[in-house]
Amino acid sequence: MSGSVTVQAPPPVIVLVRPQLGENIGKAARAMLNFGLTQMRLVAPRDGWPNPSAGPAASGADIVLANATVHETLAEAVADCSQVFATTVRRRDLVMPVVDPAEAATIIHGEAGLSALVFGPERSGLDSDDVALARMILTVPINPEFGSLNLAQAVIIAAYEWSKGVELAQPPLADLDPPAPQTDLEGLIGATNEMLEKIDYFQPESRKVTTLRNIRTLLTKPRWTAKEVQMMRGILRGIERGPR
Repeated sequence: MSGSVTVQAPPPVIVLVRPQLGENIGKAARAMLNFGLTQMRLVAPRDGWPNPSAGPAASGADIVLANATVHETLAEAVADCSQVFATTVRRRDLVMPVVDPAEAATIIHGEAGLSALVFGPERSGLDSDDVALARMILTVPINPEFGSLNLAQAVIIAAYEWSKGVELAQPPLADLDPPAPQTDLEGLIGATNEMLEKIDYFQPESRKVTTLRNIRTLLTKPRWTAKEVQMMRGILRGIERGPR
């Protein structure tokens, strides 16, 4: 008896409908590649394609621009997609489910087919006919008194939420020095207290026990490494010795 096989959902495609500026296409490509998305589809870009302004703005996301495809209509661009999200504000004239980026990401990861995240022109956003082609509306909760979200910002929010469900390569962690043994900390505390005694720091005498306890707490609270303890002991010796 064979076990069930889990099929990983393919990454979504990013569809830019009638984008106006090459710079914004490039910035959207950069936002996509930051979070592992490489499939961009352009619907009737205003200034044609390829656009010389897109490359510099992409800051190295050349693979996204090189693989971008151009389509005459949104219907053509999403024809092979089983789930289509229209990114826009909530529309009163259209009755369809409304989700936020996190909810959309969950749905995309649960889909066996290809999903599309559709973004409208910079100035006007998606029109009603564009939104009507979608299965769901994707909207970002935003300050109602300042709802100015540019194209790349919108793309990066959606891409980031999707990326939480996949394994992206992380920078290697630097090896951390092990924490200092307690005996080293005791030596640091003792050296500190001895130096403070020499300068008659513990005044009034009635507060000395409490002050010593606070010093111990201060010096044992951080995760001191052996090297850090040695460095701090060297600092104290330098202070005690005075100028050379």
